[in-house]
Amino acid sequence: MKWKILLLIIILLIGIVSIYSMSINTEYQPLGRLSFVKITNPDMYSGSIHSKLAAKYAEDRGSNTVLVLHLAGHTTGYPNYQEGDVLIEELGFQDNLTNYRENNNITWLIENTFQIILFGVPDGRFRYVSDGKVFYNLDDALAYLDEKATAHGKIGKTILLYHGTARGGSPEIMVGCGAPLYFQVLDHEYGRLGAYYYLFTGLLFPYYSSPYAIYELSNAQMLQDKYNAGGLDLNSAPYD
Repeated sequence: MKWKILLLIIILLIGIVSIYSMSINTEYQPLGRLSFVKITNPDMYSGSIHSKLAAKYAEDRGSNTVLVLHLAGHTTGYPNYQEGDVLIEELGFQDNLTNYRENNNITWLIENTFQIILFGVPDGRFRYVSDGKVFYNLDDALAYLDEKATAHGKIGKTILLYHGTARGGSPEIMVGCGAPLYFQVLDHEYGRLGAYYYLFTGLLFPYYSSPYAIYELSNAQMLQDKYNAGGLDLNSAPYD
């Protein structure tokens, strides 16, 4: 009997948090993780599988704008571009305390991603990259992207996704590229409770939404090995 009461309390709490989160009106509609592993590198450009999937998510929800969040390895890219009628915006973050190449080991996951989820991102820890431009606070980065979306003739809310690709380890455990920034944007827009809710639902999102989930998960090790050896690299970046 006690476990039934506990289960009921948990369900009620989840329901309350979900109602609270969905009642907050922002310019974004959070969906969550876009992919588990890379299929090509780069894998976000007009015509690529994950780019077209992100655009479809937007069109299905009456939007013409998507924001995809990344862990940035450089400051020269992360372009905003058209995927058909949908504007794909990209924003990467750089963490001045860690090496981005170590983002898919358990130590990094526990000591960085989980720490951020529990305590938030300290001021000045991240810098942000979009269109090759560098921003030193999240407000400036989001303002730039909102301006681009408005100029594009934004319709509906901006669909919010984080890239999610894991360069190593089990992609079911490793939360993937861009997760800390996804949490930071959620915290910025919805507060901490809303951020926890949308982070949890966002981690589940690709399992029931992505048509590539089964392929990516069943071939994860092979795709990761190829990516890390340069075997998924295109001859030239399609947006160069």
